[in-house]
Amino acid sequence: MDFQGTTPYEDYVRASVLTHLQHPLSDDPGEMVFLVTTQVMELWFTVIVHEWHTAAQALREDDVPTALEALRRSTYELESLNASWKPLAHLTPGQFNAYRSALGDGSGFQSAMYRRLEFLLGEKSASMLVPHRGAPREYAELEKALTEPSLYDEVLRFLARRGHAVPATVLDRDPARRYEPDPAVERVWQEIYSGPREDELIRLGEALTEVAELVWRWRNDHLVATRRAMGAKTGTGGSAGVAWLEKRATKNVFPELWTARSHV
Repeated sequence: MDFQGTTPYEDYVRASVLTHLQHPLSDDPGEMVFLVTTQVMELWFTVIVHEWHTAAQALREDDVPTALEALRRSTYELESLNASWKPLAHLTPGQFNAYRSALGDGSGFQSAMYRRLEFLLGEKSASMLVPHRGAPREYAELEKALTEPSLYDEVLRFLARRGHAVPATVLDRDPARRYEPDPAVERVWQEIYSGPREDELIRLGEALTEVAELVWRWRNDHLVATRRAMGAKTGTGGSAGVAWLEKRATKNVFPELWTARSHV
């Protein structure tokens, strides 16, 4: 157990790097909790983006089992991401105000990795690249993610190759634009869910539905935590705060997977 230099664990995990990335800017002890929790969220964003990229690539190759495995792993990771709100969920306005000024113009709205996550869900917007123009690497990664098909785009292309009537207007749409629900896609999911219960396409639909539900829970937990900590005040970095989060919480990911259920 006597190693020359750092331990193999340190060489692999880089724990000393992770545990020295915290530099609070106030004297309030609660800021350390906020900072670490936010950094943990960023790590979960990173692994979830990895899983969804894996699932999208597998679907391009018509490899449903690999896609399902990646989507299933991402649901466990989303549950852990959502649990990250626990340390922050009961902040009072006074507790948050004790270190809020340390954030300056910073806001989770500016997270490049979270933006990549949203792009993979089909929530595309070129305006979301603007805050990152001063960071060439992040900007290039986001610009690439904006113009690539989303995870749902790959799902619909896969369903079309399986013989389902996904319209050309959906398949050939500009992937840099936000996905909008289509009645024909709703009918495709209605047809799939009306078929044999053991069909792998139903398993795919349910894996995507689980992802969508957990994303919805993430957005709602974010909304509730923000309401408790700051009410309806303007958010950090000049964002709209609760008003913006309320709008986001009303949107369903993979919308036709939800509406098709009314017709099965």
